[in-house]
Amino acid sequence: MQPIRLVRGFVTVGGWTMASRLLGFARDIMIAAFLGAGPTAQAFIVAFALPNMFRRFFAEGAFNMAFVPMFSKRHEAGEAAGEFARDAFSGLASILILFTLLGQLAMPWLVLAMASGFADDQRFDLAVTFGRIAFPYILMISLAALCSGVLNAVGRFTAAAAAPVLLNLLFIAAMLGADVLHWNVGMALAWTVPLAGVAQLALVWIAARRAGIALYPRWPRLTPDMRRLARIAAPAVLAGGVVQINLLVGRQVASYYEGAVAWLYNADRLYQLPLGVVAIAIGVVLLPDLSRRLKASDVAGSRASYSRAAEFALAMTLPAAVALVVIPMPLIQVLFERGRFTAADVPPTALAVAVYGAGLPAFVLQKVLQPLFFAREDTRRPFYYALAAMVVNAAIALGLAPAVGFIAAALGTTLAGWVMVWLLLAGARAMGPAASFDDRFRRRLPRILLASAGMGMCLFLAEMLLEPLWGMAGIKYLALLSLIGAGAVSYFALGVLLGAFRVSDFRAALRRG
Repeated sequence: MQPIRLVRGFVTVGGWTMASRLLGFARDIMIAAFLGAGPTAQAFIVAFALPNMFRRFFAEGAFNMAFVPMFSKRHEAGEAAGEFARDAFSGLASILILFTLLGQLAMPWLVLAMASGFADDQRFDLAVTFGRIAFPYILMISLAALCSGVLNAVGRFTAAAAAPVLLNLLFIAAMLGADVLHWNVGMALAWTVPLAGVAQLALVWIAARRAGIALYPRWPRLTPDMRRLARIAAPAVLAGGVVQINLLVGRQVASYYEGAVAWLYNADRLYQLPLGVVAIAIGVVLLPDLSRRLKASDVAGSRASYSRAAEFALAMTLPAAVALVVIPMPLIQVLFERGRFTAADVPPTALAVAVYGAGLPAFVLQKVLQPLFFAREDTRRPFYYALAAMVVNAAIALGLAPAVGFIAAALGTTLAGWVMVWLLLAGARAMGPAASFDDRFRRRLPRILLASAGMGMCLFLAEMLLEPLWGMAGIKYLALLSLIGAGAVSYFALGVLLGAFRVSDFRAALRRG
């Protein structure tokens, strides 16, 4: 995959991910409007987080990081890649079925592990009930992630990127239907979770079969390839566990502050919009590409792919990070303040958005740097780096909470993210030229920074001019669109003027080959 084709892959995945994230954002706005930051909202957030947390052990965050490079190399060399994928599918399914059954039995303890502050109040029983309903999602979504890894490795990005759209459409339909039929909205959301998992798995499974890889389940076999996959995946699973511990620490801190679980969740969803669009696109496209290039000993191509991925990531996320830091109040006020999400919920949520925004570039850079290790089947060093980041996160979140309250959870996440990037960069230096940035990246990075800073100043001035409009119903939406438009135009203009990027870069990325 030439660098321009790599960027086209980013655009394809990013476009579908953008659609999913926008629908997801609409979903979260509706959840906030229907449930506010009250007990039902907090219980559902924790219940939905449980299968999503564990899926990162078994799916895209861990297992797939070991599976995709091995599958890509076999597919490139014509070495029975389909058989390998079917063995992996069957082995993963058998583990997940057992884990799902255990999760049902252990649900009260899982809820306490996520949010011990729920103990002895109504949130606990609600979270246990919602959790038992939603937990089977882990089986379907983890198998869907493996199917998506197969599709991405063979260059079929569309179905895998489109699958999350189904989840958000079903959530939106469930809330609208529950409201019309006067059902319990929280319960409707909980039952929608496993239904959405079935829909996502069906979509990518059919797409994989059409791509020539039919992933029929069979009795699991412990072949030499499966043993090797387990050895490589184990450190990645542990690293994924460390990341989840970071999230657990944050939720534990938040669970002791009334409303904080919902405040952090809504802030997380806002910064996840740019993070998901860029980071998922890079993670999906870059890992298989680097694996193929390493198999072909293409050092120059590896360096070009790595540099273009980092350039694309920072050109897209640095301005988004600046916007989240500079204008969090109007974003939250206009997008979320309605229904049961009141004016009192706006300032703490906006504060969390600004803190997460400062970490956005770090979260995206991790998705650029980690494939350098995973493509070489090195999952141990990222695990050790994740351990160090976990210590930083826990020390900040737990240590500062008595002094600064719930926001310590967001501060820990952001600072731990930057520590992780520093460690990954240090570790990549030993990989040689293939893992170093090229001259074009080094020229453009300071210009991207300058363009982002200039855009931040424009946003600050525009927000001051538009401040009287934020409390005006109807007009505030146009005011926010104007503010975002001013930021986008100023960044693009400054970027072209300073040479941070060229118009031809975007044309080439969007042009169909």
